Amino acid sequence: MTAKICALYKFADCPDFEVLRVDLLANTRQWGILGSLLIAPEGINGTIAGPPDSIDRFVHYLENDPIFSGRFRDAEIKYAQEDKNPFVRMKVRLKREIVTLRAPKADPRKAVGTYVAPSDWNALIADPDIVLVDTRNEYETDEGIFKGALDPKIPTFTAFKKWAEENLDPARDKKVAMYCTGGIRCEKASAYLLAEGFETVYHLKGGILAYMAQVPKEESLFEGGCFVFDARGVVEAD
Repeated sequence: MTAKICALYKFADCPDFEVLRVDLLANTRQWGILGSLLIAPEGINGTIAGPPDSIDRFVHYLENDPIFSGRFRDAEIKYAQEDKNPFVRMKVRLKREIVTLRAPKADPRKAVGTYVAPSDWNALIADPDIVLVDTRNEYETDEGIFKGALDPKIPTFTAFKKWAEENLDPARDKKVAMYCTGGIRCEKASAYLLAEGFETVYHLKGGILAYMAQVPKEESLFEGGCFVFDARGVVEAD
């Protein structure tokens, strides 16, 4: 049976994240959904897969169930399909952060950079004043990267702080554009740079996966494949 894959995240206030975990786990298991979700005081993040009708039911639940009070109604969601489910179990884990940076002042619930739609990304990064930065790990950038991007070659996202401190300067780098796989890391990185005094920060809405889905292959400036954190390994543009 074809599996519908759903990658999602949303920064939102979740002081009741422990209660939400119980409800999320019970419903995903009931609907035959597999994958991994992280729930933290700052929001939700994860990738799940299952029968198409079950995934549609989950998204409706996430956006409309009273337990969430509308917090995830405009979550960033991307879909894909595979011949079989890339996951073998369902996990909902409690975390301190939905993407770990360990920089308390970087709070996307308060301030983030400017979202740039995939259709506008090529024009933005063609600007010679733009400093283009990949916020992913080195083993991911080894698979593919945007033409002209700086590659921090970091082992984990947490290391982005140190790299930025050593390689970016708010007095010099007036316009910084960042991207990642699905949008969550570059969104949090944009909050971090703003907190550090950078004036103009952009990030690719929906990340590389949204770009691959929306920008024709012949117009793409992304070179190579995109590493994903499930059994698919590396995905290519259609």
